[in-house]
Amino acid sequence: GLSREDVLEICRLAGEYGVVEAANFNCPGQIVVAGETAAVNEAIRIASEKGAKRAMLLNVSAPFHCSLLGPAGEKLATELENVELKDMEIPVVTNVTGGLIESREEIRDLLVRQVSSPVLWEDCVRTLISKGVDTFVEIGPGKTLSGFIRKIDKEVRVLNVEDKASLDNAIAAMKG
Repeated sequence: GLSREDVLEICRLAGEYGVVEAANFNCPGQIVVAGETAAVNEAIRIASEKGAKRAMLLNVSAPFHCSLLGPAGEKLATELENVELKDMEIPVVTNVTGGLIESREEIRDLLVRQVSSPVLWEDCVRTLISKGVDTFVEIGPGKTLSGFIRKIDKEVRVLNVEDKASLDNAIAAMKG
């Protein structure tokens, strides 16, 4: 896997073919880019040359979490004007900054920005760990996020819940 700096440089170089930006910083060595097809293909070529373990085109319906979705964010902003937000009771880790937010004033802006900003998943997990979180529970089918968390920090406990049996196992593990 390539570093963040490597991927950002690859995007800069491939940018002569169109828009291509880092879209997901999932875990060390796994970063997703998004953008216009020609530029993404060039980024794949450059990444392969630079020694990426795997560089491939993903079958997705849109260039998520990059500037090409700015207009969608603007539509979301318009819709959010009609939503009444309350003060949060629990801080939320935002994937736009990787940090905690506690005020409702920040929510609208960050929801809009997350449409066209990279997902800082690794930063979010590191923030939670720095705040003392030592157990993560992934709910839903698959174990993708659990795998990312294990690559970020091998010391934390990661549990999966995707059916009744795995729920029972997770509860038993948490009771210790």
